[in-house]
Amino acid sequence: MLQILYNDGHIVAVVKPAGVLSEDKGEGSMPALLRAELGCAYIGCVHRLDRGVGGVMVYALDQPSCGKLSAMVASHQMVKEYLAVVHGCLESPKGEMRDLLFKDSARNKSFVVKRMRKGVREAVLHYQLLETIERENGTFSLVQIRLETGRSHQIRVQFSSRKMPLVGDRRYGSREDADGVKLWSYRIMLPDGKVFCCDPPEGFSI
Repeated sequence: MLQILYNDGHIVAVVKPAGVLSEDKGEGSMPALLRAELGCAYIGCVHRLDRGVGGVMVYALDQPSCGKLSAMVASHQMVKEYLAVVHGCLESPKGEMRDLLFKDSARNKSFVVKRMRKGVREAVLHYQLLETIERENGTFSLVQIRLETGRSHQIRVQFSSRKMPLVGDRRYGSREDADGVKLWSYRIMLPDGKVFCCDPPEGFSI
């Protein structure tokens, strides 16, 4: 059974389990699971989470609501916050990361590049360091992140490019054994004041 956080008949906020596709790509994807759970014919996907990442997502239950939510995403009015466990320690306890990202669709991997060209898009996030601990196998930090843009693998590649890959993210440089990538969609806020929040599962933090 899905963890439904909010449902007003027009939009639904739900916790996506890690390992489930966020887009409508057949049986077992979040839209398919929501149709079965809610008995709805229409589920509109307006933002995505990587398959291996879990946490809060918002879907539309009708086409007008899908248009409104899509406009919120495009204008950065839907605020999305994440928790991540990364290797290393940030130089500043809070700040901004601003990069140019290129997505290699053939390899399903994004890269930080130095100049604008075809296929390159600006990526911006804001972070706050919550905790850092030292272990025998290295230094690890718990970080809260607010996305200003929503690029493919954005959080993962921006931190990795600064030698701080997310724990468990072998695609972007982590060598630490973990049960999936340590990234969680923690909170979504809409411009009308609605806030949907869910803490990460036990064992997520450092």
